[in-house]
Amino acid sequence: MATSSAATAVTQRLPEPGAALEQEARFSAAFLRRHGWRLLFLFAALLLPLWGFIEIADEVHEAETFAFDEPILLFAHDMARAGFDRIFLFFSAIGYQYGVVPFDVLLVLGLAIRRRFREGLFAMVALGGSALLNLATKQFFARERPSLWESIAPENTFSFPSGHAMGSTTLACVLILLAWRTPWRWPMVAAMLLFVAMVGLSRVYLGVHYPSDILAGWLAATAWAIGCYTVVFNGHLRPWRKT
Repeated sequence: MATSSAATAVTQRLPEPGAALEQEARFSAAFLRRHGWRLLFLFAALLLPLWGFIEIADEVHEAETFAFDEPILLFAHDMARAGFDRIFLFFSAIGYQYGVVPFDVLLVLGLAIRRRFREGLFAMVALGGSALLNLATKQFFARERPSLWESIAPENTFSFPSGHAMGSTTLACVLILLAWRTPWRWPMVAAMLLFVAMVGLSRVYLGVHYPSDILAGWLAATAWAIGCYTVVFNGHLRPWRKT
């Protein structure tokens, strides 16, 4: 008898199904109002690039060709001029070992000297992890570089994904994310978009990468940098604030 009374009391305390659904709807709406932009950010900046990279990587793994690779390469080669050679050799040089890599090191050291340890950790993990990820991915896919013509800046490593594209894009994402809450946000976005585009175009112009290598590098670097940002800053902490 006591057991039956207790069960009846518990049942009476439970909300009706309609009321429960209404409460759930209110909670969900409140959550989306507060955190909806973060979910959209993660979807657009993390999940979509990751999905895009996986799609391209799957085709490369199956040794499939991309219809746009060869036409874009030939179009770039038809543009070849002495002036363009100098421009794109310059952006290719600063896009990795003579520009991006030294700047990466200086950025991490500078943040450490300023005692911005969380920002420095983010930069170190994002930039260093991107380089290691690129090296491992190149060895896994072992895609040969284009050989449509003899390049004026030949490479002898594997092609997929582009290390220049990944390195420049990771650095761009790190700088944009660190500058996002500052007055330098939009100038940084404009400068980094131009820089990343020119580095990527330089590698196609020189004939050492397929356009799909560049696109995959951009996507992989974006997903990696955004993932590092969400982990290091715990989804709610912001750069330059005391934590």
